[in-house]
Amino acid sequence: MKTAVNTAKRATWTLAVADFKEITKARLAVSVVFSSIAGYFLGAFQIDFVSILLLAFGGYCMVGASNAYNQVIEKDLDALMNRTKNRPIPAGRMSVNKAMGIAITLTALGVIALYILNPKTAMFGAISIFLYTSVYTPLKTKTPLAVFVGAFPGAIPFMLGWVAATGDFGIEAGTLFMIQFFWQFPHFWALGWMLHKDYKKGGFKMLPTGKKDKGTALQIIMYTIWMLIISIIPVFGITGRLQLSIPAAILIFGMGMVMLVFAFLLYNKRDNTTARKLMLASVSYITLMQIVYVVDKFVGPLTH
Repeated sequence: MKTAVNTAKRATWTLAVADFKEITKARLAVSVVFSSIAGYFLGAFQIDFVSILLLAFGGYCMVGASNAYNQVIEKDLDALMNRTKNRPIPAGRMSVNKAMGIAITLTALGVIALYILNPKTAMFGAISIFLYTSVYTPLKTKTPLAVFVGAFPGAIPFMLGWVAATGDFGIEAGTLFMIQFFWQFPHFWALGWMLHKDYKKGGFKMLPTGKKDKGTALQIIMYTIWMLIISIIPVFGITGRLQLSIPAAILIFGMGMVMLVFAFLLYNKRDNTTARKLMLASVSYITLMQIVYVVDKFVGPLTH
């Protein structure tokens, strides 16, 4: 009897953990934390592991809160789409009140953790939640410009790490912000291209022209080019303490060209397979680019 009870408890606990990961979008949150820590390493004069833990915890809480609020607001629309109908709220495994409780708790914990680092970090974290929840989310069913608005909170993490390390927002943090800002357009439009039919079920307007056409593909190409230019600007020595060696810049440029090739292929083929390749290339790019920046700062042979 005890074995059956223990098994049931473990199953319940496992399901609860899985639902928490789903409501906070754990994989996305971890990738955001990674970006924040990369920004911290770039800005820090000295590495403080307590600060890194606070940044990681606070960052996860802020992203998790944003996603929980989002799923509360979009619960009825989520139920209409194949990719989201099994989320905890539309599937009936979690009540709206419980999801709101999680969101509010994570907001409070996240703001406190980031405030301990410095007030500016907490301010930017709070702004990201507000923009994502109160502006981006409602706009998704009204206009394709929602992606532009959503790019602002989405671009904060890389910059947030620098602000957490330095307490300052200057040209360095602004450059990190712009890199991730322009990156989001090819990334999310590639995703929107793949999921266009599903998004239409929920009434979401995710593609700039509203169609999987050459106009959307052309904009993907243009934003990829801007992302590529901004990513290597620090090699010219005009972005303060944020610097990049020539070998590192060449490496980043090469990785960006891979994305650009897929963007041109999407323009020519206009199919979901190419869109998926572009989306995966964009995920690889943002991660590897941040690693190159950090490695270039701390170790050879990319050091200045």
